[in-house]
Amino acid sequence: MMFEAMVAALALPDPGDLVSRTSSSARVQHVVQLSLAPAFLLAGIGAVMNVMTNRLIWVANRIERIMQLDEEDRAGTLVEDLPALEKRRVLAQRAVMLSTASAVSISVVIALLFTSAFVRPQMGTLIAIAWIVTMLFLMAGLVTFLLETRTAARRNRERMKRSLRR
Repeated sequence: MMFEAMVAALALPDPGDLVSRTSSSARVQHVVQLSLAPAFLLAGIGAVMNVMTNRLIWVANRIERIMQLDEEDRAGTLVEDLPALEKRRVLAQRAVMLSTASAVSISVVIALLFTSAFVRPQMGTLIAIAWIVTMLFLMAGLVTFLLETRTAARRNRERMKRSLRR
């Protein structure tokens, strides 16, 4: 009795209804088709995150090398690069975190798409909101990554100008 009340409260279909709703291969095929675009987006986010992570690792290793050289009093003018490198590290780390959040939220979209085939309540609004959140996280991550690359380019231009003056 209590279990039936919980099922009714959650608006979950009874097992017989669940089987009838999902036994149609056309319905399941439709849900799989709907989830393909978010799945491809997830793959794309992963590829972009790979680039971001490699830049983050490079910057962090460069900071460590300069600080180690500084401790040995061999860093020279390399110490001047530390503020820009730290700014790049923060931006790259933020870009990776925002992209990870977009990957998590697109995974939620995929899960909601499949769940919508099994529950009675309409979930279209929730799926749309999750999709919008995904796009906001992804755009924020890409803009942050753009800022990191601009910071790197600006520092390279400054270094070139300084070397041409010598």
